[in-house]
Amino acid sequence: MAIEILMPALSPTMTEGNLAKWLKKEGDKVKSGDVIAEIETDKATMEVESADSGILGKILIAEKSEGIKVNALIGVLLEEGEDKAAIDAIIKKHTNSSAAPEKKAELVEPAQSIKSIEVIHYEAPKSTRIFASPLAKRIARDNGIDITRIPGSGPRGRIVKADVLNFKGVAAPVVGRNPEEYKVLPLTQMRKTIAKRLQESKSTIPHFYLTIECDITELNKAREYLNAKTHLVNGKPEYKISVNDFIIKAIAVALKKVPQANSGWSDAGIMLYNNVDISVAVATEDGLITPIIQNADQKSIPQISSEVKDLAMRAKNNQLKPHEFMGGSFTISNLGMYGVKEFQAIINPPQSCILAISAAEEKPVVRNGLIQIATMMTVSLSCDHRVIDGVGAALLLQEFKAHVEHPVTMFI
Repeated sequence: MAIEILMPALSPTMTEGNLAKWLKKEGDKVKSGDVIAEIETDKATMEVESADSGILGKILIAEKSEGIKVNALIGVLLEEGEDKAAIDAIIKKHTNSSAAPEKKAELVEPAQSIKSIEVIHYEAPKSTRIFASPLAKRIARDNGIDITRIPGSGPRGRIVKADVLNFKGVAAPVVGRNPEEYKVLPLTQMRKTIAKRLQESKSTIPHFYLTIECDITELNKAREYLNAKTHLVNGKPEYKISVNDFIIKAIAVALKKVPQANSGWSDAGIMLYNNVDISVAVATEDGLITPIIQNADQKSIPQISSEVKDLAMRAKNNQLKPHEFMGGSFTISNLGMYGVKEFQAIINPPQSCILAISAAEEKPVVRNGLIQIATMMTVSLSCDHRVIDGVGAALLLQEFKAHVEHPVTMFI
């Protein structure tokens, strides 16, 4: 009996997705467990495996189609001996039981139309249009130059501004304006979800913020010492610890001592997490994603360093599995590497806290009546006031500051 291939729900929040790519084509044999397609969810691009074996009889939704509803029919898998009649029966069943597909999820054109498309593509009549940028055309017009006489140096012979300016020494205009006032970047599923969740967070969660400064002079010394002591593996250091790795460990240990901050909000009540799982914000081309260091309080700093690097790399390549970025009990967002002096992050629901890390800088500090130079780092804690009060948040920062300024305490 023919088998339906439906748009899968790859995350709890997914209601629709984009069909990025088919990895099998019509007529291909498919085994159970074979990857047949790539689906873009609200978080990442993920591979879809076939649950059954057979022959891919029909692809109903083309590659790069957007906004396909979960459980929509995207293809048909045939068993041995089945033919087009089995495909038609499946399609008829879905046509009668569900609404027509969204306009933006385009159906694959029948095979007989492919040939005509190719003819149009390769035998299109040649255009007599002059390929030149709008700015190049305007400069030529303003200076009385026949633009057809100018050789173009741009892509495919396109005439650009420099070509006109260099033609018989035309003087450059003082001001140049791009005739295209703006361009619209289409929203990815990830960007739509980020926008929805952050708007919901800022609108419904009563945020409050606490900011402190930490002296990371001793932390830097410890980091340099550990990096100098690492062993070489295949000619490369076994690990290279960053300040952020120490921060993850410090906040994880602090959360064990202040468990009310390792929490989240739900309509049923306050969730006190039994494990310390630190979400780390990572920037990708489509937006932020938060891979999770699970049980960070129990791991060594070199372990944390290795995990962060691996998760960040796979996050940027859309290779994370759902359990690696969904969940977490506390989030860290670090913009220190960009020179940001101070910022407040938006809480990642249902978590109750997020720690914003800013740039470290050397500055004079007064200790025991003496002025000294220290490396100071500003951190801001954003809290959900429904879950945690000011005193609890202050206690968490107090513990965090103690571990950062005296790194040896993280190992006790």
